[in-house]
Amino acid sequence: MFPSAQKSTAIITDQFQRPLHDLRISVIDRCNFRCNYCMPEEEYPRHYNFLKKNEWLSFEEILRLVRLFASLGVEKIRLTGGEPLLRPNLSELIEKLSKISGIDDLSLTTNGSLLKEHASALKNAGLHRLTVSLDTLDEKTFQKMNGGKASVNEILKGIEAAEKAGFDSIKINSVIQRGVNDHDILDLVKYFKGTGHIIRFIEYMDVGNCNHWDLKDVVPSKEIIALINKHFPLKPAESNYYGEVASRYLFVDGTGEVGFISSVTQPFCGTCTRARLSTDGKFYTCLFASEGKNLRVPLRSGASDEELFNLIKDVWSKRVDKYSENRYLFRSLKEKSHKVEMFQIGG
Repeated sequence: MFPSAQKSTAIITDQFQRPLHDLRISVIDRCNFRCNYCMPEEEYPRHYNFLKKNEWLSFEEILRLVRLFASLGVEKIRLTGGEPLLRPNLSELIEKLSKISGIDDLSLTTNGSLLKEHASALKNAGLHRLTVSLDTLDEKTFQKMNGGKASVNEILKGIEAAEKAGFDSIKINSVIQRGVNDHDILDLVKYFKGTGHIIRFIEYMDVGNCNHWDLKDVVPSKEIIALINKHFPLKPAESNYYGEVASRYLFVDGTGEVGFISSVTQPFCGTCTRARLSTDGKFYTCLFASEGKNLRVPLRSGASDEELFNLIKDVWSKRVDKYSENRYLFRSLKEKSHKVEMFQIGG
């Protein structure tokens, strides 16, 4: 029997011996927000045209690829976008993904604006975990950062609905930009401390081509840790698993934890186990990649499972990506390469 039905006996690794363990799937490239660090209203149309529906991978195509990725060692699936809850009938895909042998963790990242409507269906379909993006609790700042597309209260209501649906330990992701929302860090900590949810602060990154990234706008995680520790003492915690991107800290008083994703100042390329699948079926081996391997073409041209299996295996085994470790070398080049947009492959 072809190994898509079970785990491959050989662990697949890239050129730096990093295993393939996580797959992030962008189910739609559209979003109802226009966040300044991802899809700013005034910039993204110059760099990208949204896909037509017939260009999206179908649920059947996604499921077929996930079975193949699982046979190569993938155990964790995260659904992303764009905003994934804009994809019609998403709970149907989740239900089928949850039944694939070898997939032990199934999660979704959302901006939270549609969560109130969908939380129960997501839980009932078999989704294990949720991550909600929320960069500030200040309404004026929130409107500025998301292009005026939603209110803080809508997101908090979505989180509340998710709690009632049975999701616990929801991760709250906050991208921190100096002079934009760095003054709101402690308010976020105070709000979620003791709730069982985990606030995670993300360094502002140079993803895609739209966000006019500048190092001076980055607030290093060490600075945020020092600020929080001054008011709410912290102690470092061990990683939950190999390849975990967030550094974990526990509140000394036992009221929860906080995480820090430090791609700019403390790159974690050396333990990166993530692959990414775009809405149109391109297989990317790095968040900062320029090109991805098109899997949709062979999928729709009659390729066998064995051919697709070998194609995925070949791409990962040749992987040499270490963008964050070499960021300043890449950025110093006179001709900078065009990068895939984050909303095409998830954060």
